[in-house]
Order: sequence, then structure tokens, then C-alpha cells
Amino acid sequence: MGDFYQNGIVTTLHNLSQRSTDSVETELLKFSEDRRLGLILPCLYSELETAAMPKIIEELCRVSYLNQLIIGLDCATQEEYTEALGVFSQLPQNTKVLWNDGPRLKALDQKLRSAKLSPDQMGKGRNVWFCMGYALGSNDADAVAIHDCDITTYDRSLLARLLYPVAHPQFNYEFCKGYYARVADGRINGRVSRLLVTPLLLTLKRIFGSLEYLDYLDSFRYPLAGEMSFRRDVMTDLRIPSDWGLEIGILSEMTRNHSNNRICQVDIADTYDHKHQDLSLHDETAGLSRMSIDISKAIFRKLATTGIVFSQETFRTIKATYYRLALDFVDIYKSDAEINGLKLDLHSEEKAVELFALNLMKAGNHFLENPTERPFIPSWNRVNSALPGLVGELLVSVEADMNEFG
Repeated sequence: MGDFYQNGIVTTLHNLSQRSTDSVETELLKFSEDRRLGLILPCLYSELETAAMPKIIEELCRVSYLNQLIIGLDCATQEEYTEALGVFSQLPQNTKVLWNDGPRLKALDQKLRSAKLSPDQMGKGRNVWFCMGYALGSNDADAVAIHDCDITTYDRSLLARLLYPVAHPQFNYEFCKGYYARVADGRINGRVSRLLVTPLLLTLKRIFGSLEYLDYLDSFRYPLAGEMSFRRDVMTDLRIPSDWGLEIGILSEMTRNHSNNRICQVDIADTYDHKHQDLSLHDETAGLSRMSIDISKAIFRKLATTGIVFSQETFRTIKATYYRLALDFVDIYKSDAEINGLKLDLHSEEKAVELFALNLMKAGNHFLENPTERPFIPSWNRVNSALPGLVGELLVSVEADMNEFG
């Protein structure tokens, strides 16, 4: 049973009654007659070998309201792509699998590179971006959800609640962010959100005062959730980061492009767990270390566009203020864990805070030393303007791959 408290400047849709999934899906099936619904799944081939994927596929096989399912497959050889097509063939929806490492899609990527329009690094952001391009080109869905493929606690109710706000004909929401408590196996998880994002936002408010962007981000109960949904038009002019700042970057774009009363968040799961990233204390290019740097850079970039001026001294102040506040949050979560009978390793939590504090400086230095860096993947509006036939080629290439290897 959730509370009904509305915090911040973004509408929160709670889970107050444990309404049955069948009831929500019955409405979604009715909504889909006028507003076709789709799902994007950014997927690594390695995720097909986990315990999470069979459960996700089993649950999706019971979903009748989806008109389109787009799967972006990364890090797959030809043999692995063929195997993936076999795995996904059991899905009853109109399912398309983008083989991002295949020669046809690589040839399209080379055209984009020649026009300086390609994502500049591999990863989830690039995968999602190509899937969005396919969704726009195929025009088979009017509202689309995205969720990850490593959710070990997956239930189809997650998708139903995620799509409901943007599918409902009497709601005016253009974008919806999922949230949940990151508690599983007797532990409080979600270290980057708890120990980096929340205290960093409080730090920035103390230093720069109350800013609408900071109040907006602080309104989200789990800003790093990979689960979101939006109406089709949102994708056309969306500029997203290709690095691990994807979720924060999308939230930033939403408040730039849309009024806050068109944005909401919804409680989509009582429990949620997925693949856990290593802290990577000695490797800033991997795990939670890289994630913390990319997320911090995304926030700094957005603040700079609002007129905030950064310097080395500013980032030193941010680091010092953050470190003290984050240690306070460690104590808060320790108390929260104790009263709920959950485990929380104080030493591990403080190690994470020390790493995040160090990475704030690294993110700040990178921001200052790379003033000409292009932080976003170009919007599909721009791609269509520069290369009018490319989306059509994308549709043909995906169909050709599936026919040849399926």
C-alpha cells in the first residue's frame, strides 16, 4: 500500500488499491483501439542467457494490447542473432529485432557517421535511439514504453501500469516515468540514486538556490529508472545522451520540450531487482564509477544551459558539500534498513560515497576541459532533414535481416 502524497512539481500516480492486472489490461486493450501501443526493449545478447529474459518473454506472451514490439539487439554475432530470432519468435506481437551489429545496420550507421549524425559511442542510449527511429518510421504505435531486459522480478503488471498514463484517452500526459522501491533479497539497493543523485541535487540547491530544473529532478522518486513511456510525437525532437546519463538526459529533455503538467511518474512495482553493477573502485570506465561520472556530467551540462557558470572552485565546493550531505544520507538509510529488518553494509555505503565524491571532480574537470563536446545524439527530426531516405532504409534492412536469418 503506497501513500498518496504528491511531492514536487511532477504528478505522482500511486499504487493505492492493488488493482488487478487483468482489470488494467482490459482498459488498455480498449484504449489500443484508438491509440496503438508499443514496447521497445534494448537488449544485450548476453541477457538472453540470464534467468530474467525467459520470465520477461513468458509474461509478454500474455499481453494482448501491444500492436508493436521492437527489440534492439546489441553485441550479437550472426549465429547469436539467428538464435535470438528463434527465442523471440514465440512472442505473439508484431515483433521486430534490430541486429545492431549486422552489416546492414552498420552500413546505415556509416551513412550517419559520414553526415556526423551517428551516436558517438556504443551502449543503451544508441540502442534506444535506433529503436525510436524504427518506431517513428514504421508508424505502428502511437504510445511506446521502454524497459530493460535484466529485470529478475518482472511481472506484466509493470508494463500495464507504465503504459496506462500515456494510453488513457482522457489523460494529457506525454511522458511517464516508472518508479519503485529498490528493495530485494533483504537489502536496500539503488546506490547511485540514493547516494549520488539525491544528495547531489540537495547540494546544488544549497549552492545555487532553488532552481526549477533542480526542483523538477528532485520530484522524481527514482530518477534513474530505465522504465518510461511516451506518446509518439515525443520521439521526433528528442535529443538523448549515448552514455550512462541516458535516463537523466531524457528527463532533462522532457522538461525542456514539454510543460510539467504533461509529465508524470507512476508506481509500477512493489519489488524490483535487476543485474547489479560492480562499484568499480579502480576503473572509472566501468560499473557504477562510470555511471556516476556520466550522470553528473549530464546534470552539469543541463545546469549550464540554464545560465549556471562552473569553475574549478565551484566543483571543489560541490564535492565538499556533497560529501558531508551524502554521509548523512548513509546514516538515514541505515536507520531505514534497521527498522525494516533489512541489511545495509555501512562500510560499503561509505566507500560508494567516497568514490562518487571523487567522480564529481572528474565529471567537473571533463566538463571544463571539453567545451566543444557534443553531448547528445541528434534528434530524428534532424536525421530526416539531412538524410530523408534513411529511416526507410532502416525498415527495409531490419526486414531483410529477419527474413534472411529467421
